[in-house]
Amino acid sequence: MKKTDLENFLKNFKARSGERKSLDWDRYFMILADTVKERSSCFHRKVGAIIVRENRILATGYNQPPSGFPHCDETECIRDALSISSGENQEVCYAAHAEQNAIAQAARFGISTGGATIYVTHKPCSICARILINAGIKRVVFSWDYPDPLSEFLLKTCGVVLEQLELEGGSHVND
Repeated sequence: MKKTDLENFLKNFKARSGERKSLDWDRYFMILADTVKERSSCFHRKVGAIIVRENRILATGYNQPPSGFPHCDETECIRDALSISSGENQEVCYAAHAEQNAIAQAARFGISTGGATIYVTHKPCSICARILINAGIKRVVFSWDYPDPLSEFLLKTCGVVLEQLELEGGSHVND
């Protein structure tokens, strides 16, 4: 290749115009959150979360017990044993929620979550809503609803944008 070949090519450089055929960012990150949830060993509800700022992934999380504790598929579910219904007594569970794990991972590696968006497969519970607010998350995008009306109240009152984005043909596990 001659230097003039490169120079001529660059002089005649043209980019095709028109819309790209790729997914929009929200749908892209929601699909990734839906994939992240597959790491969860929960029998009832697999949840995935991705924290993003400026279209860059900062941290991910899924619902899972703390590191070193037996996975949900390795022990009896405490919620089943105590007949606790979905949406009630969220604190009685071995697992941390996906949002909590994503925030913890960001903190562990010194990554600021201020001004970020979190994509989560299910609408956050009120416990997670409090954590997201205090972590500086400004936008929550979720696919599936969750039976905790306090979470929506907290997020909206504190100025956090809450948006539902449904995925076509999603592989959500929902009870």
